[in-house]
Amino acid sequence: MKWITREKPEIDRLACPWLIKKFVDKEAEFIYAPAAQVLEISLKLNAIPFDIPDVEYTHYQGNCTFDYIIKKHNITDPAISIISDIVRAADTDQPFLSPEAPGLRAISSGLGLLYTNDHELLEYAMKMYDGLYLWAKHLKNTKHVQMNSQENRLHEVYTKYLSEKSEYTKKAPEWVEQLKDIIQDQIDSQFYFDLKKISDELDLHPSYLSRAFSKYFDNMSFGEYIRKLRIEKAISLIEESQYSLAEIAYLTGFSDQSHFSRIFRQVTGLNPSRFRKNLTKGKLDTKS
Repeated sequence: MKWITREKPEIDRLACPWLIKKFVDKEAEFIYAPAAQVLEISLKLNAIPFDIPDVEYTHYQGNCTFDYIIKKHNITDPAISIISDIVRAADTDQPFLSPEAPGLRAISSGLGLLYTNDHELLEYAMKMYDGLYLWAKHLKNTKHVQMNSQENRLHEVYTKYLSEKSEYTKKAPEWVEQLKDIIQDQIDSQFYFDLKKISDELDLHPSYLSRAFSKYFDNMSFGEYIRKLRIEKAISLIEESQYSLAEIAYLTGFSDQSHFSRIFRQVTGLNPSRFRKNLTKGKLDTKS
């Protein structure tokens, strides 16, 4: 069967072909086309469109196309469940859901620069996902280093205050302020939160933790709150240092400068370079 999606694939559009080939359609043929032409070409070639809006195989309710394929075709391999968390976190810009997600995003972006031909890129991505699958199947629990003290602190707070599974009261519980401090510590050290692992250890569903978090953090999701803190840190670095914007993007935990600029603009209404120019102009006006 032919499958078709948008050209210049990144996370989902590389992971899905691997998943389809391995578990759904071993004879699958993949086509990459300009976004505006995917549906038209899919009709001409009788190809299944995926990872574009308004088709069956696409994103749903925060999940990516990779997740939908797993559900649609009832793929129950535990290793695929592990990979799905990584792909979802990387593809939907929620790195706190999986500590491996920033690495997958970085490698995928790098391959996209190395191989400009989409089918050559897919060929190498297939090998990459074969390796990721073997890691998830055999090496997931092999530790390279022990958990650092900051991660231990985070686990202690969740274990102490959330494992009771008590109903929320009008007064914010003690864990809220402690969690704020720990999050800020981790933002400063570019730590990525593994809420999936925490929820598993506490026998809590991740959505339960998300609801608890947003109740006491200005109705923000965990990801939104962390992004806000990262941008606040970025503003501080722009104001107080001569770091380049690329360096600031790295120091504040973003995978690349374009991603940093997009989030910065969402939060402040300006891109970082314009923000820095306005700041510099303001200082010059003050001296005049």
